[in-house]
Amino acid sequence: MAKILRYNLLVSATFAIAGTLVLGVHKSEAVTFNFNPQVGTSQAAMNGFTQAGNLWSSILTDNATINIDIGFNSLSGNALANTQYTKEMVSYTDFRNALTADATSSNDVTAIANLPTSSSFNLWINLTGDNPNGAVGLTPYLDNDGSDNNSTIRLTTANIKALGLATTQTSDASISFNSNVSFDFDRSDGISAGSYDFVGMAAHEIGHALGFISGVNILDYNPNHSSNNLTYLNSLDLFRFSTESYNQGKNTIDWTADTREKYFSLDGGTTIMVANAFSTGLLHGDGYDPGHWKNNSNLGLMDPTAGTGELLSISSLDIQAVDVIGWNVGVAVPEPLTILGAMTAFGFGVTFKRKLANSQTSEEETDS
Repeated sequence: MAKILRYNLLVSATFAIAGTLVLGVHKSEAVTFNFNPQVGTSQAAMNGFTQAGNLWSSILTDNATINIDIGFNSLSGNALANTQYTKEMVSYTDFRNALTADATSSNDVTAIANLPTSSSFNLWINLTGDNPNGAVGLTPYLDNDGSDNNSTIRLTTANIKALGLATTQTSDASISFNSNVSFDFDRSDGISAGSYDFVGMAAHEIGHALGFISGVNILDYNPNHSSNNLTYLNSLDLFRFSTESYNQGKNTIDWTADTREKYFSLDGGTTIMVANAFSTGLLHGDGYDPGHWKNNSNLGLMDPTAGTGELLSISSLDIQAVDVIGWNVGVAVPEPLTILGAMTAFGFGVTFKRKLANSQTSEEETDS
């Protein structure tokens, strides 16, 4: 069954990316974004989405069309935007085979060479009803029984398209911004004080649709699954590790919602490319949704929070992440294992002004 994942972005947080804005979608050797506006969507908003899509299509060279519904609505509470994206189940074997066939970069080669070659992977997991440490226990345990959640991945349909796999879904995501919030749609002269970077926020949401997400939120938000077989990781989770998980053996993914540090690695956890790279959970972790970089770490576009009046940027780390989950990139990205030292030289750096995201649930998952 396809799944829809909803992000409710909070007014205390913004997301974005900077770069050269290119009007019109790149049609040759670039991913195409097809934005479908709801009735009443302003021209400024439609132009902003086009610019956000162009930022990604100037980087990604996949022959894929991503369909995204867009609009403005009066959202409840202090939500900046409400985003849904469609996901489908893919076997790990099919995913790895497609990733191998689609490899185009040295980062791809490193990642694929170090992924498990069997039909399943091992998980360092917690918060399931069958936790041997106690019902819904925070203490992690090793899940290596080869069952469904060890052999299946849930991918966004955009990520599926990037890999050349089939999907029957017609809409890959739906993004609705809060009509009660002040947005700056023109990035050419900077972002006005008190306003949010609309193009950047839209680009962040597109990043989630591309596959920058984590299944850890399933454990974090629903810590009462009777069985770990009801939980599934996403493609980016294959590169999520901790010292504890690696001590269980190479390629043991850390798939826990707790406060321990989770690092980014392309070689099965052997090399820590970015220490403390990922947010660890809204409810049981550090207070931020796990489908983001670590808050206040200046790692890139997919950071969970930022302030008003600022222009945000795609980093080389953002690009490397989407590269290894199946997207093809047409820009020079640092070689594997040297990413941090090259981030500034790459020209995508940005300084973030952080604000604390409130503690309410910011994400929920429903059936499509």
